[in-house]
Amino acid sequence: MLEAAAEQRILKISIAMTVALALFGLAFGLVSGSLSIVFDGVFSVIDAAMSGLALFVSRLVTRETENRRFQYGFWHIEPMVLAFNGGTLMLLCFYAFVNAAGSFLAGGRQLAFDWAIAYSVVVCIGCFGMYFYQRRANQQIGSDFVQLDAQSWLMSALITSALLVAFLLALVAEGSRFDPWLPYVDPVVLAVLSLCLVFVPIRTVRQALTEILLITPPDLDEHVRSVMQRIVAKHGFRSFTSYVAKVGRAQFIEIHIAVAPDWSFTSIGVADAIRREISEAIGEEGPERWLTIDFTADPEWL
Repeated sequence: MLEAAAEQRILKISIAMTVALALFGLAFGLVSGSLSIVFDGVFSVIDAAMSGLALFVSRLVTRETENRRFQYGFWHIEPMVLAFNGGTLMLLCFYAFVNAAGSFLAGGRQLAFDWAIAYSVVVCIGCFGMYFYQRRANQQIGSDFVQLDAQSWLMSALITSALLVAFLLALVAEGSRFDPWLPYVDPVVLAVLSLCLVFVPIRTVRQALTEILLITPPDLDEHVRSVMQRIVAKHGFRSFTSYVAKVGRAQFIEIHIAVAPDWSFTSIGVADAIRREISEAIGEEGPERWLTIDFTADPEWL
């Protein structure tokens, strides 16, 4: 519960900072006449809204109260939110790229580079600050949401750094022989910005879809099978089958152990002791892990 509270606190700080930088970007984008800065602000607004949704889901999945309608919990909502978040940001990047192409073909647009540079410096400081803060804080809680958010801050910081370099070069080039090309700086920067930012949601959507489709995580599957091979050899069981899935931060593990027809447990405590041995060997025990272990002498139950 302490880790969940820390996760939610970090996400709240991230949302507040995102909203502040988004409003700052929209204001400076309109003043400077830069579509790339306006896009950066709109991207931040949508990202803040999605972070707010992620915060809501984080609170939902950590509830300990029993819900008869969702008896397996709300873990499945987590990858659905991530997929929706990533899909929305991908559409925004596509729309921005189309606008950049249209502006470029129309002859570009003039902008005030001094305002754009001031914006880039402030945003760079804010983004890098949030990245290092979240990275340090997440070393203790290990949250996927916080890790993803930190990566987004790093990406924003690197992209804004590229914006700063482009605007500085354009400011230096004013009045030179490159002056006729300056109106194209903003649409080119917007196109590059949208193409770079789209890779963040693509990775998010791909990971979320693997969980929504219940694609077996290879590492978890190999770990469970390795544990069970040792258990089968140690106790002389005939064989086993295992099924694993990861949905959000939850792990679902189902294990069926085949015993000989004449096998008998002296007490139910013996079976529970073997289950405990398997559970401890698999590790990561907690409310996020659903582990089912049964014993059978009928191969059809495997």
